[in-house]
Order: sequence, then structure tokens, then C-alpha cells
Amino acid sequence: MMPANITTPVLTGPPRNLLWTVDQFHHLGDLGMFEGRRAMLINGVIVEEGPMNPPHRIALELSENALRGAFGAGWRVCNQMPLVLGQTTDPEPDLAVIAGSPRGASTHPTSAALVVEVSDSSLRYDTTEKMSLYAAGAIADYWVVDVSGRQLLVFRDPQPDSTQSHGHGYASRQVFGPNDAVAPLAAPHAPVRVADLVP
Repeated sequence: MMPANITTPVLTGPPRNLLWTVDQFHHLGDLGMFEGRRAMLINGVIVEEGPMNPPHRIALELSENALRGAFGAGWRVCNQMPLVLGQTTDPEPDLAVIAGSPRGASTHPTSAALVVEVSDSSLRYDTTEKMSLYAAGAIADYWVVDVSGRQLLVFRDPQPDSTQSHGHGYASRQVFGPNDAVAPLAAPHAPVRVADLVP
């Protein structure tokens, strides 16, 4: 049964999908609807990812450690936490690096200096649908850790792109191997070794 304080659109005309807002999605989370599950809201649709396998978990932990070292004090490295990119989108990225301190924050962040997704089975989705969402959200630096390929895909310079399903993409796309190092745009003097991100 739907909680009383969650409203859904009134149906008129032919059947259609019901889209959720970020507020409704977060309220469902507060009620425990996603306990032990990996849910996100993409363009009003609640998407659930499968269980996290060991290579994904290890790469996520390695990446978080590497980014904490690169950014240091004054930055938050948020692990699978809300990142509100509009009224109907909260992709809850694997990692989002945000300036400042969580102390005193009263709302979820709406932008990040760097977003990182760790990909094993989701590589295509992370480099198409999610990539377009992050570009539309003006995320300047988007990294995809390709666990199986042991490489890092770096997307920069977000802009409108008619070839993407949501109309946004990145002008710069680079691939780095285990022997390479990449500095985040927001921490240009702190290169991160790709080998430190992958198991």
C-alpha cells in the first residue's frame, strides 16, 4: 500500500508509466523500501542494480582510498550517496567528490567536482545513459573504472550532443591503462594511478 503522503499523478487517457520525483524516491528510501538494495532514480524511473560482486566492491574501495588521498582535507568523497541532478534524477553514483564538509549541510548535493562509476557488468550503461545524465548535470569530470578491462575512461567538457539519448555528452573522452596516471580537474597536482583503482 502506498504511504499516504506520497502522491502519484492522476491517470487520464491511455495507460502510461508513472514517474517518481526525487522527493518521493527519497521518502521511499526513508521508509526502508530499498533496504539492502542498490536503487537509483533515473529520469523518474526507479532502477535497481544487482548485487555487488567482489571485483566491483574491491575497485570501489580502492578508488575511494585513492581519491581521498588525492583530494585531502576540504573535500568529501561520498560513496553511493544521493546526488540530485534534477527533480526526477538521483543516480547515487559509486563515488562523488564534493567540496566542503558534511557538517552543517541540510540538503543533498546537486553537483560534484568529480563523479566516478565502477563498471563491471554495467559498462555500456555507464558510458551511455549515465554519461549523458552527468553531462546534462554539468559534471565537469566523469570517470568510469572499467574493472574487466583494467582501464579508466575519463569524460570531460560536458555539452549538448544530439547523438546522445538525453541530448548531452562530453567533448573529451580518453582511455587510460594501468601504467597511466590522471589528475582530477579539481586536484590538478594530485595524479591518481589507474593501477591504484583496479584490483
